[in-house]
Amino acid sequence: MRRGSIIMAILWMAVLSLLLFWLPLLGPLLAGLVGGRIAGSPGRGLQAVLLPVIILCLILFVYSTALTGLPLVGIIFSVGLFTILIMQGLPLLLGALIGGLLA
Repeated sequence: MRRGSIIMAILWMAVLSLLLFWLPLLGPLLAGLVGGRIAGSPGRGLQAVLLPVIILCLILFVYSTALTGLPLVGIIFSVGLFTILIMQGLPLLLGALIGGLLA
C-alpha cells in the first residue's frame, strides 16, 4: 500500500480552499476530500488539517506573548484562534476523513 504525503495534502487543501472560497460548505468539503485522498488515510488526512492550525496557533502564542509580555494574553489569543479555525474548518475535517477512507 502506497502512503500519501501530508505536505502535499496540506498544499492541495490550501490551494483548493482558496480557489473554491465562493462555495461556502462545498468548497472546503471538496478540498478536504482531495487532501484526505492524497494523504492516504483518515488519520493522515486529519493530521494534514490540524497541523497547519496548530502551527499557526503556536506562532500566535509566541508572538503575542513576546509583544505583550503577558503569557495569559497569548494563551487566550491562541485558544480563541484554534477554536475559530476548527469551527470554520469542520467541512474540511469531514472531507479529509472521507477522502482518507476512499484512499
